[in-house]
Amino acid sequence: MSAQEPHAADRDDPEGGSDAAFDLVAEMLPRMAQLSNTLNKGRLPEHAMETAGLALERPSMSVLVTLHMAGTPLRIGEIAARMQVVGPHVTRQVNGLEKRGLVRRVTDPEDQRARLIEPTPEGAAGAERYMRTILGWFGGALADWPDRDRRELGRLLGRLVDDFTRHLSTLDAE
Repeated sequence: MSAQEPHAADRDDPEGGSDAAFDLVAEMLPRMAQLSNTLNKGRLPEHAMETAGLALERPSMSVLVTLHMAGTPLRIGEIAARMQVVGPHVTRQVNGLEKRGLVRRVTDPEDQRARLIEPTPEGAAGAERYMRTILGWFGGALADWPDRDRRELGRLLGRLVDDFTRHLSTLDAE
């Protein structure tokens, strides 16, 4: 056994996982890290914002995309939860976006005291251009894949994200 390889007893998952399951996950991690690095390195978001004609910082663009993908106005706390950040971070970004005329605050119809954030027509159009740019790049990367494989990737990726999010949230709670 090498110094880097965990002892078999240490590799048993407390939830009942086996060595084989551990080995499969260990094989996936470098590829997942590679994908994360590919998506986060360089200037991919900045290139997409330039193409979309938006001069924003990444956090502001993330707020705008979160609202765009939601398709409905959201409270600051909901935006923060979807972005997995704290509320004050979102508030700062929303304030900047509001000053630029890309989002506005509207009354929550279910609670007149609360405010929701929605994109303005200009903000919605910018977010749409940004998303079309990103989706075009991803679509180009998967253009040679059969439809069946693309659907299967989407299904499995959704399952992976949901399961990881659920499992790792229990660690955060501890």
